Amino acid sequence: MKHSSIRTTWFIMAVASTAFGQNVIAPTTIGANSSTASAVAPRVQERNPRYRLRKGDSFDLDLEYSPELNQTLVVQPDGYVTLKGIGSIFVEGQTVPELTETLRAAYAKILHDPVIAIALKDFEKPYFIAAGQVAKPGKYDLRSDLTITEAVAIAGGFNENAKHSQVVLFRPTPGGVFEAKLVNVKQLLASRDLSEDIYLRPGDMLFVPQSTISKIRRFIPSTSMGAFYNPAIN
Repeated sequence: MKHSSIRTTWFIMAVASTAFGQNVIAPTTIGANSSTASAVAPRVQERNPRYRLRKGDSFDLDLEYSPELNQTLVVQPDGYVTLKGIGSIFVEGQTVPELTETLRAAYAKILHDPVIAIALKDFEKPYFIAAGQVAKPGKYDLRSDLTITEAVAIAGGFNENAKHSQVVLFRPTPGGVFEAKLVNVKQLLASRDLSEDIYLRPGDMLFVPQSTISKIRRFIPSTSMGAFYNPAIN
């Protein structure tokens, strides 16, 4: 059964990879108690990660001693912006401090020790996506620190077909690859220990797969469900 669950999980990864048009790296398992897929301690997480520029974002660029070069820039679909007096430069995925250094280095080619200020003007609000077997799948604003169990609750909780023990967290990385974590939410809640309850980051997607029993339920007479039901496979 464990090997079957792992194969099912990898199928989910493959489907998600195709849907995203990106690669998904091997999943780690959180909150699992298995000889096949041992629990892996979560990585130290950055609680307050800096916002990274996305396509369509805009920002104001001010040069204190060269106001004629001040401008409002929009990140183009290819990730570039076009600077006055410099030309195109790639900025997608950078934080504001990183962007400041990038533009300072660019303008240092024509200005002596440029003093630069960046102010985000229009940007995508942080969000997460809940998909699969939750009551209200969809895209939700990520307004504050939020864990996986809290995000599931916001999405209306698990529905009756959910496989609580194999919730998949897909996390985008700057390299365009999706990192996958397998989270045993059922065990986290049963143990009453949420120390491994992962905090979400902007752009994360939670996918709750369908349980085995729900897939075969329609083939089993309703009067016999009690005899076939095994909580261990959820």
